[in-house]
Amino acid sequence: MNGLTDTILQMMDTMPEQEDYVGEDGLLHCGKCHKPKEAYFPKGRALFGRDRHPSECDCRRAERERQEKKDADEKHNAEVERLKREGFSNPAMRHWTFENDNGKCPQIGKAHSYVEKWETVRSENLGYLLWGNVGSGKSYFAGCIANALMEKEIPVCMTNFATILNNLFYGAENRNEYIVRLCSYPLLILDDFGMERGTEYGLEQVYNVIDSRYISKKPLIATTNLTPEQLRNPENVPHARIYGRLLEMCVPVCFTGGDFRRITAQQKMERLKKLMEGGESQ
Repeated sequence: MNGLTDTILQMMDTMPEQEDYVGEDGLLHCGKCHKPKEAYFPKGRALFGRDRHPSECDCRRAERERQEKKDADEKHNAEVERLKREGFSNPAMRHWTFENDNGKCPQIGKAHSYVEKWETVRSENLGYLLWGNVGSGKSYFAGCIANALMEKEIPVCMTNFATILNNLFYGAENRNEYIVRLCSYPLLILDDFGMERGTEYGLEQVYNVIDSRYISKKPLIATTNLTPEQLRNPENVPHARIYGRLLEMCVPVCFTGGDFRRITAQQKMERLKKLMEGGESQ
């Protein structure tokens, strides 16, 4: 008991600093913010013969809050880093964010709304089918949603069926366990849907993933170069099973913009041409 009492008494001690002083109230005051660093027990009570206990002055409280915020930010950043490391099949996807948007995608407002209304779209299992020409911004749109949700510490998996099929065929994980893990993500994004190889095995695994996601009742976003008309009129029964499930789960959004990748490549060529001709300084 003596050891416990000593510990309690040490906790009740307020260590003065050089600039601290005792105020008219008999309490130790901070020499910087001039607020008490001690407080009396209420109603004149005492504990172990002490009538006061330590109290935070303003500057000590501000320092504690700064440290707590720093610790929280570090913990948050570490969690976001983990989610992005595990959730993206391609590291380049980390840069597909609202902050990096060039403003040329007219549909980007829908991505903002999806993130803002996430709790609703999650509970109602609402997904997007992003379709349109190559380079029209579909994948970037989906990446913006993924990054924004991960910044809120919501796990997202953004991948494609080439990666999924490779993991199913060569991965160390049990195939069923792998599909269960994919379906455990609150949001699954399938990029370049419809570009996977059409083998019997491949199509069966594609259906297994889509159907398992459907059964899980969790939202799915898919990007594709296929049109809704092509999806509604598949070439055979295996594709019909897959496309039917997809259209049940996702609302089509058309991307009509130009080929941003081609435009960017052209701009780089023109920039290099100017540099090589000496028409512009470095």
